[in-house]
Amino acid sequence: MDVHPEESPPQKERKLITDPGIERGVAKLTPEKIEKTINAVLKAEGGARFKTYLETCVHCGLCSDSCHFFISHDRDPLFGPAAKLKQTIWEMVKKGGRVDEDFLRRAVEIAHSECNLCRRCSMYCPFGIDMAYMIMMVRRIVHKLGLTPQNMQDTAHSHSATYNQMWVKEDEWIDALQWQEDEAREEFPGLRIPIEKEGADIFYSVIAPEPKFRAQLIYQAAAIMHTAGVNWTMPATPGWDNSDICMFTGDSEMMGRLKKVHFETAMRLKVKRIVMGECGHAFRSVYDVGNRWLGYKMPPIPVTHAVEFYHELFEQGKIKVKSKYKKPVTFQDPCNISRGRGLHEMAREVVRATCETFIEMEPNREHNYCCSAGGGVINCGPIYKVKRVEGNRIKADQLKAVKEKGAQVVIAPCHNCHGGIEDILHGYGIEMGIKFLGDIIYEVMEKPGQE
Repeated sequence: MDVHPEESPPQKERKLITDPGIERGVAKLTPEKIEKTINAVLKAEGGARFKTYLETCVHCGLCSDSCHFFISHDRDPLFGPAAKLKQTIWEMVKKGGRVDEDFLRRAVEIAHSECNLCRRCSMYCPFGIDMAYMIMMVRRIVHKLGLTPQNMQDTAHSHSATYNQMWVKEDEWIDALQWQEDEAREEFPGLRIPIEKEGADIFYSVIAPEPKFRAQLIYQAAAIMHTAGVNWTMPATPGWDNSDICMFTGDSEMMGRLKKVHFETAMRLKVKRIVMGECGHAFRSVYDVGNRWLGYKMPPIPVTHAVEFYHELFEQGKIKVKSKYKKPVTFQDPCNISRGRGLHEMAREVVRATCETFIEMEPNREHNYCCSAGGGVINCGPIYKVKRVEGNRIKADQLKAVKEKGAQVVIAPCHNCHGGIEDILHGYGIEMGIKFLGDIIYEVMEKPGQE
């Protein structure tokens, strides 16, 4: 598709989703505020990288077929990655920030519900243009204008008030850990979830939905740590939640505060490294984005994702398999740890070590399709759900194909992948189960004192 900066792609009639948060924000805008805000962001934050990307794109369209939204919408040109930039940030630059409210409504919906920031398109761009960075510039601008989707902004408000995305209070957090320790000690009498243990080898961090909705994952992590004989701890104070929806809203200031308290909690406890639970976006925020906003080239304390940690435990013989998982499985590659960190081969080694039958999706590894929930898109809330599921028909086709080959369970080491794939399975009537890697490891590993 040949789209030039001076030309807009043809606009098709498309009904926008009415989001109350966006509408309240729009009601407060003036032409002067819009122009001033856009130009302030472009001037302060649109440096050499932004200018290079803007001027390098030759509008060849090679990125289009990489995008699950484009493929799933019957190759509608408006869903091509370059076209999304043309409809948003390029137009803002071209018009010097003088855009109207209807333009901004459309720009918000494109940036928040038609791009998962998965960076698959960047792999196929002949110049390696980071489309996700460009879309994040749009999100940054609309955040500054007060136009973030309401559900997503509510989550960001929870982060700002409690340093976790689920408004878990400090006593509730400690209660959740003690509850899981009590539960686990019935199976593992000597097990402890060490809280505030100074000098431990590992600070284990999770995302807030775990104590809120999936406490069994903390149980399983404790069981794995106990079985492997790991010297670990979890904090009693804010800083335990490694998630970061503010990174996806464009609220870089709050993102920086979240990462600062996370790193400082680990440093206060004098641990050797942070090991994160199975979450892709949190890993991106700690390892790649939030740390750099704070001025660190790399995190100030080593960070290890759960996949890498599990691989290490198996490699060192600290976890042994009693009996492999019987049901045939396939594997979803989370964007932020496969394309973003290259952990796809380690993940497969763990899957093969724990499962009898492994059937690959096609394509796979760094070429796998996004779950369509990452990038903050699932956090936009229920009113966007149907659009999100329809926007990833290609993932449904991919899952149907691997199911036909015999796969019964999808292993996805990421919370957003779980949410996205569950919605796709239900939306397209595909009967498959979904598990975390930790679910599988806990089920198949040899456990102390058990025959």
